[in-house]
Amino acid sequence: MTDLDEVYRRSSAGGSAIIRSHQKRVRDALGRLMQSNPPFIPRQPESRPVTAHLPRALDLAANGPLASMGRTLSRVAPELAWEYGYDRMPGALASRYAFAELAGPRGPVASDEVILGLVLFSPGAVYPQHAHEGIEESYVSLAGAWSENDAAVYAPGSLILNRPGQHHRITVGDKAPCLLAYAWIGGADRLSAPGMRFGKPPRKA
Repeated sequence: MTDLDEVYRRSSAGGSAIIRSHQKRVRDALGRLMQSNPPFIPRQPESRPVTAHLPRALDLAANGPLASMGRTLSRVAPELAWEYGYDRMPGALASRYAFAELAGPRGPVASDEVILGLVLFSPGAVYPQHAHEGIEESYVSLAGAWSENDAAVYAPGSLILNRPGQHHRITVGDKAPCLLAYAWIGGADRLSAPGMRFGKPPRKA
């Protein structure tokens, strides 16, 4: 939590008032979380096929611009529960993606106003088009090169914001795994049941 607070406190907003506002909301939620002495909900550690790439991703993160967070994650990695989050998981994606929640309604650090976690992708992964209704999401890039909506290539240290309902698709470079930290801000009802699903944006009339 301390490392994430530091990232959202010190990372640049790139001159964007919208991103700056999001950073403050994440910092404020993190501050309240850390001051509240939240309950710890033990999770059974669980792996997925993609976690075979985790040691390499953590090594890259520990030698990148967010090295402190990379080293911290290396220490807690054996305790993480990696999962998919979708009722219907595309077979091709099941070996290339998983996420691990660090804080949120299901723990392990209990929170009803923010979800914090990690997303791991294998080299060459494609994460299909999707959106999060009622949830504002940001990614912080820890390791690997990736692109969102084919608009730019993001390197470690980058912060990317997706507004509620904004459709996005992620592609990962083929030379290294990609590890992202994420923050979700939204109402308690949406965070407790985000209803993650894949789908393209509706066609304009």
